Amino acid sequence: MSDPDDAPRGYASPPCLAHELDPAWFDPLGVDPRQAHDVARWRRAERARLLAARRALSVAERERITQALAGHLSRLLAERFGALEGRVISGYWPIRGEPDLRPLMTEWLRAGAIVALPVVEEKAAPLVFRRWTPGMRMLRGDWNIPVPPPEAERLLPQIALAPLVGWAIDEGGSCWRLGHGGGYFDRTLAALSPRPFTIGVGLAAARLATIYPQPHDVPLNAIVTEAGIEGGMP
Repeated sequence: MSDPDDAPRGYASPPCLAHELDPAWFDPLGVDPRQAHDVARWRRAERARLLAARRALSVAERERITQALAGHLSRLLAERFGALEGRVISGYWPIRGEPDLRPLMTEWLRAGAIVALPVVEEKAAPLVFRRWTPGMRMLRGDWNIPVPPPEAERLLPQIALAPLVGWAIDEGGSCWRLGHGGGYFDRTLAALSPRPFTIGVGLAAARLATIYPQPHDVPLNAIVTEAGIEGGMP
């Protein structure tokens, strides 16, 4: 941290207390190193808190949340895209208590969609997307997450699901994601052209007042939780 004597007068910005930053001083597009450091520490603390709360959920509560969330997600896709036949959808393999949408991914396949999973092929680089089908041979990838093998077809998704640790919607309706901290989704969305319609998937209780967006953060099109559909969906 910086010398406290250098801090703006009237507000504090100690570790993990970015919510006390003066809104007039906090610039969401700023690159001030001290500000970025404070936000990073605040995010780490919030990430730990939200992950602990998610781990504490019972199996029955997780199943209830997942079923409700899957229903809202299906409704969003039907209203936004109609038939899914021929569309490439990127799902995810659940970790750390994330909603398990693999049964829904299988339903999309039955409806004629093409399903992919994100894969880290290179550290600090955009993700790639490999075609997935139930029962296929899987390998252990980054963070020990199962991924399709290298020979699986590489795809560009038209629709992408982004699992959330936390999330926020600002006054302008932009949807922001707090992930696990690796930066892979933001890096990938920034690199993809055309950019897929990206849906954040997480728990209603993980909503935050803000994530204090930084220049590298890329907004999502919508957020789906067990409580419903959020966001402007441009």
